[in-house]
Amino acid sequence: MNQYNILLDPARMPDAWYNINPDMPVPMAPPLHPATLQPVGPEDLAPIFPMPLIEQEVSMQQYVSIPGEVMDAYRLYRPTPLRRALRFEKALGTPAKIYYKNESVSPSGSHKLNTAVAQAYFNKVSGINGLTTETGAGQWGTALSIACSMFNMSCDVYMVKVSFDQKPYRRSIMQTYGANVFASPTDRTDFGRRYRAEFPDTSGSLGIAITEAVEAAVTSGGALRYSLGSVLNHVLMHQTIIGQEAKLQLESIGEYPDMVIGCCGGGSNYAGTAWPFAHDKIKQGKNIDLIAVEPTACPTLTKGIYAYDFGDTGEMTPLLLQYTLGHKFVPPPLHSGGLRYHGVAAQVAHLTKLGVMRAVAYQQNTCFDAGVLFARCECILPAPESSHAIRAVMDEALKCKETGEAKTILFNLSGHGHFDMSAYEAYFSKKLEDYELDEEAIRKAEADIPKVPIPQ
Repeated sequence: MNQYNILLDPARMPDAWYNINPDMPVPMAPPLHPATLQPVGPEDLAPIFPMPLIEQEVSMQQYVSIPGEVMDAYRLYRPTPLRRALRFEKALGTPAKIYYKNESVSPSGSHKLNTAVAQAYFNKVSGINGLTTETGAGQWGTALSIACSMFNMSCDVYMVKVSFDQKPYRRSIMQTYGANVFASPTDRTDFGRRYRAEFPDTSGSLGIAITEAVEAAVTSGGALRYSLGSVLNHVLMHQTIIGQEAKLQLESIGEYPDMVIGCCGGGSNYAGTAWPFAHDKIKQGKNIDLIAVEPTACPTLTKGIYAYDFGDTGEMTPLLLQYTLGHKFVPPPLHSGGLRYHGVAAQVAHLTKLGVMRAVAYQQNTCFDAGVLFARCECILPAPESSHAIRAVMDEALKCKETGEAKTILFNLSGHGHFDMSAYEAYFSKKLEDYELDEEAIRKAEADIPKVPIPQ
């Protein structure tokens, strides 16, 4: 065995996605229609998503087969390597064993392509030839632009303005694959024009960009559908190929993790890694610590309010029971654009509420400290988002150093940072600001959240 890389035979690559919904220890509350407060039905989602994705969203099947054409696309880059971070362990002086799933080797540079390919495919076979979407740091927009190129579809990306300005090369790579990229809020949608008029100096947010992308889809006369990079069940489900592969790779060397760690914005890369192990914790009683890591500037799980709230700023989405900072919340312009979301996936919120998993939050400078050390040890430059996971891994490994415990830690390196050099430049020049959400912002968020009773 190569001590650094644990590879999986492509013939053993999982051919089904894992759906955690039927394994929930307590059933989840349904999404609600904001006008009627009744559970959302397929007909409510049809103007936004194609029927195959709607069926996956509400499915209670434990496993959903991956179509052959999606498997063929996956084989371009999957299975991804599982790596033992031996040099990182040595630098930390820890007895812990650290493994990471390297999703940065995908054509898009992150885990996002796992669902982008699936969503583009299901839209294409449903007769849809164009998709709209939002993106924060640009990882999702990049992935969807590649997927749309694969299936000869148009792709319109509403990119959060601060990231549009901070990460110009992300724009360029999306354009390389044929996408149209717009700084959100734009003057292309009614909501964007209204928001710009009221807040002309806004840095934008994922909630705003989602509203614009949804509006563009529903006003297209059926020509376009909306595609989401995180949060919803079908998106998280597509990502579970990560955790399923990791489980097989660890089994091949006789290992099983004591903890699974991932950065968490909407929740897709975290859930994709953790859910196959959450299954073992829920159904088999495995003693495993599942940890989601978020920024202190946008601490949804650690400081947010558990409530029904919109997934977007313009109130066009269903109401989801989640932890939220309020759908009108605009996070500070931290460089981890993929973690600047006011809410979180309902499944992630539900399992946090039940205590099946937990969350921690870090300021961005300490995450860059960890990311730079990791890069110097492992020769991979992590995305700022992934550095949040690395910080938590580092702290857990140092705890093992204090106690002498040789725990096995698995984390997801969700993407590389090759297009995030302005963030690293700010870090090295000591211009990277730390942000801490104060209690006043939490109180304001609570005032904006709809007053909807939570089912008991």
